[in-house]
Amino acid sequence: PLSSSFLNPSLSIRFASPTKSSKFEGHCFKSSTKHRPLFSSPPLEISGGGQDEGNDEESECDLVVVGCGVLGTSLCRQLVQNIQTRQQFLNIQSVVGVTGTTNNHASILESVQNTDQSSSSVAQQPSFCVKTYDEIISEKRTYKNVVFCAPPSKFDNYAEALENVMNDLWDQNAGGAFVFTSSGGVYEGKDGETVNENFPTIDPEKNPRQGRIVYAERTCIAKKGTVLRLAGLYTLDRGAHNYWLTSGKTVQGRPSAFVNLLSYDDAASACIAALVAAGRGVAVRGKTYLISDGNPTTREGICQSALKSKQYGDGKYTMPIFENDGPLGKIYDGSFS
Repeated sequence: PLSSSFLNPSLSIRFASPTKSSKFEGHCFKSSTKHRPLFSSPPLEISGGGQDEGNDEESECDLVVVGCGVLGTSLCRQLVQNIQTRQQFLNIQSVVGVTGTTNNHASILESVQNTDQSSSSVAQQPSFCVKTYDEIISEKRTYKNVVFCAPPSKFDNYAEALENVMNDLWDQNAGGAFVFTSSGGVYEGKDGETVNENFPTIDPEKNPRQGRIVYAERTCIAKKGTVLRLAGLYTLDRGAHNYWLTSGKTVQGRPSAFVNLLSYDDAASACIAALVAAGRGVAVRGKTYLISDGNPTTREGICQSALKSKQYGDGKYTMPIFENDGPLGKIYDGSFS
């Protein structure tokens, strides 16, 4: 189990047994014993913690996922397809994925709605649909739970976009939660420091690129949302390793610099854990959590692991050339979450 021993000793979250490792054969791409995929068997347990207002376990627990890309789609899929997830997640009746356009609606629906399950399992699934942001705003309805995982590149003003979603879609009095998937890239550390939720973040004025995420975090916390600072997200064919191995370019930075990782599926599970905790009255509102797999590695280590897979190994790609200078990076301490 992972417990929030040094920042919030009253909250303890138990993770379920791992399902299966990713297709990478290297150490850093396997499911970690420190951060396991949630809601397999046995189900997640949450104990203790301060109580939040508005907890009603009998109410309909609807969810909107704003930003239905790789992470958002994984979140929707876990909620719709996994019966134990829904049992832990109170009485969820509907899940809505929200996108900017209709371009990917067909592929999202195909990914989330598993037609291979038995007819009885499908009948038990909550309803799922995909809408554009304009469509869902026009309905003038609010929801108990909202997850905002749209990237900053989609907006001119990221903090303002997040605030608009909080104002327009989230019912703060329904006992649910608003979860914002932020990034561990907001931390100031770069010389090998160990960072946690209390470590200083970058100055947004000096670093506008990461600063827009810092401003969005501040907006979320001020309005009693929950911030999840995620480590570097990856799948087999997405992430820094893919670019470094396939681009043919020299990697900027030293090979020994620290890198912290988190699979997209585990990131989605962390969102679910925050929603479950809020639904059970645990005081996660207005708080920030750092989420990683608990196994920091290096730039070179990522590539070594990827080269053991069939997709990158067997002579298809070779170890890239690295620069021998630059920051050492930082190590994530996710023991609070």
